[in-house]
Amino acid sequence: MDPLLLSRIQFGTNISFHILFPSITISLGWILLFFRLRYSRTGDYAWMNAYFTWVKVFALSFALGVVSGVTMSFQFGTNWPGYMETVGNIAGPLLAYEVLTAFFLEAVFLGIMLFGFRRVSRRVHTLATVLVAAGTTLSAFWILALNSWMQTPAGFEMRDGVAHATSWLEVIFNPSFPYRLTHMLLASGLTAAFLVSGLSALRYLMGDRSASMWKTLRTGVALGAILIPIQIVVGDQHGLNTLEHQPAKIAAMEANWETGGNRPLVLFAWPDEEARENLYEVYVPDLASIILRHTPSGVVPGLNQFEGEHPPVAPVFFAFRVMVGTGVLMLLVSWTAAWFVFRRRRLPTPLAYVMVPMAFSGWVAVLAGWYTTEIGRQPWLVHGVMRTEDAVGPLAGGEVAFTLAGYLALYAVLLVVYLGVLVYLALKAAREGDDQPDPVVQDRPLDQPMQAGK
Repeated sequence: MDPLLLSRIQFGTNISFHILFPSITISLGWILLFFRLRYSRTGDYAWMNAYFTWVKVFALSFALGVVSGVTMSFQFGTNWPGYMETVGNIAGPLLAYEVLTAFFLEAVFLGIMLFGFRRVSRRVHTLATVLVAAGTTLSAFWILALNSWMQTPAGFEMRDGVAHATSWLEVIFNPSFPYRLTHMLLASGLTAAFLVSGLSALRYLMGDRSASMWKTLRTGVALGAILIPIQIVVGDQHGLNTLEHQPAKIAAMEANWETGGNRPLVLFAWPDEEARENLYEVYVPDLASIILRHTPSGVVPGLNQFEGEHPPVAPVFFAFRVMVGTGVLMLLVSWTAAWFVFRRRRLPTPLAYVMVPMAFSGWVAVLAGWYTTEIGRQPWLVHGVMRTEDAVGPLAGGEVAFTLAGYLALYAVLLVVYLGVLVYLALKAAREGDDQPDPVVQDRPLDQPMQAGK
């Protein structure tokens, strides 16, 4: 049992589970703020019914994200001590900034969002929602700054084998950071949008025609329909940036073996690394050169140029296609749903059945994209600075295998429970509808808190 491979699988397992929840909370906080502001503006209590349902989803997602994030951070010391020994002067402060500026903001004011509606003024409750939403985005900022630095390191120098920052502005705003941050924020927006619209479609199928169901459905559908074309454009720009700074990753994503112009876009193939060729290849002539260089004769890097220095081809190749394919499906479903919801004022039952499983399409796209970028960085842990094999600790393979099995079992249980709670909350909201609005809360003056117990 290879401890390096097992440690990589274990960290991959942790990050795969962890990223599911920030991918929801980063944007769900802003959706909650939208619900809250709409209630303040219109006085329509259906908006607060939507808020109360989804703030529970936010809290549960936040809690699981924190738990999985803590176990992941411990692995820097247990499985990857070489990482912190070499680049800890840069990674440590960025992780600390995330905790100090973002996590505390979310943790403190989430309590007001959950329990303060009847105890504080509307402005204070709205402000708490603003701060929590801002905290989720700030958290993404710091984590993406570190991850982007690992992909395109800048603003540092090596002294006796240890990285030291020479410019924190260059460390944070490294060449790939703007693209990765924008790409991830849009991915989170799409994840939350499809989750909201998908669970609202489930409520629709259960016979719920309440105002809060329609409001959440329209919010999710509109957000998804708006963001997906923007994400496609941003993804293209992100790819061009990756081509400039990590050409071996692009070569693996395209399964392109030979450097040159007039390179085809491989739609499907089975990359054979031993033979260094693609089997069962289906391709479009010249299209890879057109996409990446905007001209048919544009030179595209090939894997043979990086022999021994490129990532595993098949995982990167297939993960990228899953991400792109999911994005295309998102475009079709969101625009179709938008046509019916906003133009026809109805949701066809077959479309609702499609939207329910699409509630988790954002997770599929995020995981596929994450695998593309992280496996695509191999064999480097910090690109051009530190190899993955140089960071692993002196652990026995059996020890790593034992803890890996524990993680897999625990995360499987937590994921099943989490999905069960989401379905329960959707069904509960479908049963309750908007039949019991609270007139005391509705008629409360803007800045007058309710007395406890009322």
